[in-house]
Amino acid sequence: MTTTAASSHHLSPAFPGRAPWGTANKLRAWQEGALGRYLQEQPRDFLAVATPGAGKTTFALTLASWLLHHHVVQQVTVVAPTEHLKKQWAEAAGRVGIKLDPEYSAGPVSREYDGVAITYAGVGVRPMLHRNRCEQRKTLVILDEIHHAGDSKSWGEACLEAFEPATRRLALTGTPFRSDTNPIPFVAYEEGNDGIRRSAADYTYGYGSALRDGVVRPVIFLSYSGNMRWRTKAGDEVAARLGEPMTKDAVSQAWRTALDPRGDWMPSVLRAADQRLTEVRKAIPDAGGLVIASDQEAARAYAKLIREITGTKATLVLSDDVGASQRIDDFSASQDRWLVAVRMVSEGVDVPRLAVGVYATTISTPLFFAQAVGRFVRSRRRGETASVFLPTIPTLLGIANEMEVERDHVLDKPKKEGEEEDPYAESEKEMAEAEREQDEDTGEQDMLPWEALESDAVFDRVLYDGAEFGMQAHPGSEEEQDYLGIPGLLEPDQVQMLLQKRQARQIAHSRKKPDAEADLLELPAERRPVVSHKELLELRKKLNTMVGAYVHQSGKPHGVIHTELRRVCGGPPSAEATAGQLRERIAKVGEWATRMR
Repeated sequence: MTTTAASSHHLSPAFPGRAPWGTANKLRAWQEGALGRYLQEQPRDFLAVATPGAGKTTFALTLASWLLHHHVVQQVTVVAPTEHLKKQWAEAAGRVGIKLDPEYSAGPVSREYDGVAITYAGVGVRPMLHRNRCEQRKTLVILDEIHHAGDSKSWGEACLEAFEPATRRLALTGTPFRSDTNPIPFVAYEEGNDGIRRSAADYTYGYGSALRDGVVRPVIFLSYSGNMRWRTKAGDEVAARLGEPMTKDAVSQAWRTALDPRGDWMPSVLRAADQRLTEVRKAIPDAGGLVIASDQEAARAYAKLIREITGTKATLVLSDDVGASQRIDDFSASQDRWLVAVRMVSEGVDVPRLAVGVYATTISTPLFFAQAVGRFVRSRRRGETASVFLPTIPTLLGIANEMEVERDHVLDKPKKEGEEEDPYAESEKEMAEAEREQDEDTGEQDMLPWEALESDAVFDRVLYDGAEFGMQAHPGSEEEQDYLGIPGLLEPDQVQMLLQKRQARQIAHSRKKPDAEADLLELPAERRPVVSHKELLELRKKLNTMVGAYVHQSGKPHGVIHTELRRVCGGPPSAEATAGQLRERIAKVGEWATRMR
């Protein structure tokens, strides 16, 4: 393609500096394709959706170089989500001869620069400053991770105001779009047959395509279950196992219990992750690990645990620390094993040697999960694999199993979506009312702090390419070591074959054990489905319906019956009960009803 060749006429043959195998001296096929489409159509607005690690920066800067060289534009403005990314863009642009000022705040730009790199927050503060710059000179605006323009109404409005006069606008994103309905500036929406408007990308290069092309690493997800015990604000002690069907509240509380650094779950998972990192470093000597924490307190505690487990200090990155960007750069250039961060490295930050991750946060949106996993998929040579450790939470496992599914931004909500219009909402309300009669007279429940009491970890399953492998195993067991010891350099089809062999060996070994030793669930992962919240709602609806029928039969109030069921069967209120506890209560109220006939 002659236009594409001309577009990169003055790019350094080594650009990008850390490109994957075989791609350092030329554009990748998808970048050629996206560039060709742009040059053919010459649109004012262009949306490119490419999976993390695919090389969006290279594509954007190649295009910027072409537009500057052919005098279509006179200057470039890059808008990035964070201060660190802003500087990263300026450095990458400098390597291809485009000088961007990452420190720009106001006034005229120095003549030595071809433009500026700024943040969405910066645009939000002074939109008219950037509008004036666009009006004075023909401008290409690159909107990196464009979904951030929908983070708040003010940011979206500021971007519209600032860049409406721009000559060209290039929007980039590498993750599934937002789940809210805020329209994103400069993104086109098309109405589908269902009447719902969805974002329309001009070029899409998904994880599945990138994996087939060897541009990104295959991701092996290692999921850990375990028994959790916590005290609710009502003062009840609740015990549950991760992965068992529970209400949303109970899932959330069990998840928080698992991530509590004072329990046994996190130390066990960090120890397993460090063993995996040791295995990976046999093939990738500089491979690093990243723990993504929920908050700064947890991040500090995890860094302390890593030091206790490994004997070496972890790099700690807290987003409000002065020098956080420098610590990321230092870690990236080092041979150090572990980096612990809250959210700063969840999106866009380029640390190509990261190969092992621990997802230790309670954020469960597809957007954040994809951003987090995107930190580990950047391939540097053929055969590298990524490993991500996560709790057995149904939502997370569902997202992990759909890594290759493309998602667009949905502007209109379907009529029956969300808790308010849940088909079981009325049933849920009735049950809540019934139990409130019994629970509200104490007056002390809001004064009691929620507290994680104890946790343990159990290796649960491996997820890879939409399939699940493995049987449950204790931490440190031979069975767990089998999966932690998977080589760090493998082709995607070899990963699948090896996982199938490991599971077959585990099943064969399990059959030789005496029954007394089978203290864990002796079923392969594909026969242990994680039950969804919707299925749990079905059970709660059934219980509520049966209690309602028994109300008419016995003359007792709802609340009295629910309390009696809890007394006889044990367990927490229905809103926090597991599927097994709900089934037991359904059977018990059915038994009572039969006796009265």
